[in-house]
Amino acid sequence: MDIVNFFLETGFWVAMVRMATPLIFGTLGELICERAGVLNLGIEGIMAAGCMGGWMWVFLGGSLWGGIGFAACVGMTLGLLHSVFSVYLGLSQHVTGLGITMLGSSLSAFVFRMLLPKATTPPKIVPFQSLDIPFLSGFPFLGEVLFSQTALTLLALAAVVGVAYVLYKTPLGLAICMVGENPMAVEAQGLSVFGLRTLAVCAGSAMMAVGGAFLTLSAFDAYYIGMVNGRGWICIALVVFSSWKPYKALWGCLLFAAFDALQMRVQQQAGMAIPYQFYLMLPYIFSIVALIVMSRKAAYPKALLIPFRKGER
Repeated sequence: MDIVNFFLETGFWVAMVRMATPLIFGTLGELICERAGVLNLGIEGIMAAGCMGGWMWVFLGGSLWGGIGFAACVGMTLGLLHSVFSVYLGLSQHVTGLGITMLGSSLSAFVFRMLLPKATTPPKIVPFQSLDIPFLSGFPFLGEVLFSQTALTLLALAAVVGVAYVLYKTPLGLAICMVGENPMAVEAQGLSVFGLRTLAVCAGSAMMAVGGAFLTLSAFDAYYIGMVNGRGWICIALVVFSSWKPYKALWGCLLFAAFDALQMRVQQQAGMAIPYQFYLMLPYIFSIVALIVMSRKAAYPKALLIPFRKGER
C-alpha cells in the first residue's frame, strides 16, 4: 500500500474539496456567531434541520435552489430562537445551544417520520449535478478539482471571500467584530448590541443549515436520520483552529477533509485486516493534534460567552 500514490490521484483532491464543502459552510457560520460574542452549540441540530428541510422541499416538488433557500430560512429560525434565549434573556449559551441541537435533530427525524411513515428505504431526489464550465473545467487537474464540482461547492469557496470581505472591509462587519470584543464600546456608539448579535447568529445559522442541505442536495440524493454525523462539532473545533479567521478556516476544512478522504482510500486498500472503526477515527485524531498545535496562539473574541446587559459596565 503506497499512500504517496493517493496524493497523485486527481480523484483524491476532488473528493477532498467536495467533503470540505459542508464544513466550510458550517465553520463560517459558527465563526460569524462567535465573532459577535455568541457561542452557537446548536450547529449540529441546525445542520440536521437544514439537511432534512432542504431535501423535503425538493422531494415535495420544489426546485433545488428553493430547497437551499428553505434550509437557510429554517436555520435562521433556529438562530433567532437561540438569540432570544442567549442574547436577549442572557441565559447560558452552552445550555441554549445544546437545547437547539436536540430540538433540531429530533424535530428533523420527527417530521421525516410523520410525512413518510411507511418509507423503509430513503426516497431519492435528483441532486445538483457537477458543473461543466467552458474553458475552466478543461484545465488539467485544477479544472477537475475546482471547476467540475457542483454549484454549492463553488458557492462555499466564494462565501469564504465574501465573509472575509464583510468582516474586515465593511462597517457592518467591523461592528460585528467589535460587539464580540467590546460590546460597551458599540453601545457607546449608539449601535444596538442585541440587534448586531441577533443578526450575526441568524446569518451564521443560515449558513450552517445550507451546509447541512449540501449533504442531501449535492453530496447524496436522499435523507437519512443522523447523516450530519458530528460535522457540526468538527466545525466548532475548526473555528478555534482558524483563530476566528475565514481564510484559515478554509485551510482547516480542507485539512480535515483530506484526512477523511485519505482514510477511506486506506480502508479500501487494507481490506478487513484492521477494523474499519480504526480508520474512521484517524481524521479526528489528526484534527485534534492539529487543533492543539494551531490553537496555542489563538486569540478568542474577548466578549465571547459573556451576556450583554444594557447599562452594565
